[in-house]
Amino acid sequence: MSSQPNITLHTYFRSSCSARVRMALYWKGLAFTPVYIHLLKDDQFSEPYVALNPSKAVPTITFSPNENDTQSEPVTFVLTQSMAILEYLEEKFPAPEYPSLFPTNLEDRARVRQLSHIVACDIQPLTNLKMLKQVKKFAQEAGKDPETAGPEWQKRNLAEGLRAFEAVVSKTAGKYSVGDIVTMADFCLVPTIDGAVRFGVDMSEFETIGRVWRALEEVEAVQKGGWRTQGDTPEEFRC
Repeated sequence: MSSQPNITLHTYFRSSCSARVRMALYWKGLAFTPVYIHLLKDDQFSEPYVALNPSKAVPTITFSPNENDTQSEPVTFVLTQSMAILEYLEEKFPAPEYPSLFPTNLEDRARVRQLSHIVACDIQPLTNLKMLKQVKKFAQEAGKDPETAGPEWQKRNLAEGLRAFEAVVSKTAGKYSVGDIVTMADFCLVPTIDGAVRFGVDMSEFETIGRVWRALEEVEAVQKGGWRTQGDTPEEFRC
């Protein structure tokens, strides 16, 4: 393989958006340096980080020149938004030199994007930390228990989104979400399942998702990129 640029990933262990990028980096065999942004301690609101990522979110990835890499841009390239990052990784580090995030068939590639966007556009925006904080705030203002309202909101929206994913993946899955190769859709799915389990979603409802999930648990990139194995994962959550 050609020499790669220096890659830095700003990440948080429990961020599903960070997880999908971590898994993709491991899948492609790309070395990276993690910088841990503790979302519960508001690291994302620090002035230096906001200058890097105006959305005040993770992940943020940077590519800086490697002296042996003639393909890199001469200046550091900063990119935010996990789906943009995944698409960039696929184009910057393409097959066959690097494992692909997509099948070769055009329609299958579209299905990968469809499933990925069910997660990224339908599920994640309703269940991220920003939304959870707002739900708790509104519940408290309405005289309801925020510690009950938050998890109920998460559980309901995760389950609803996974039902949409199941309806599609039941028609596209082989061993994995689309056929028998690991794709971007799988790296979007796994962290979503982690969140669903955390908030008590009954996963027995999702037959195809469950089967794909069990297969993905054996994939090294999923194991290395998962939330329980990161440098900032608290000891009590490590597996």
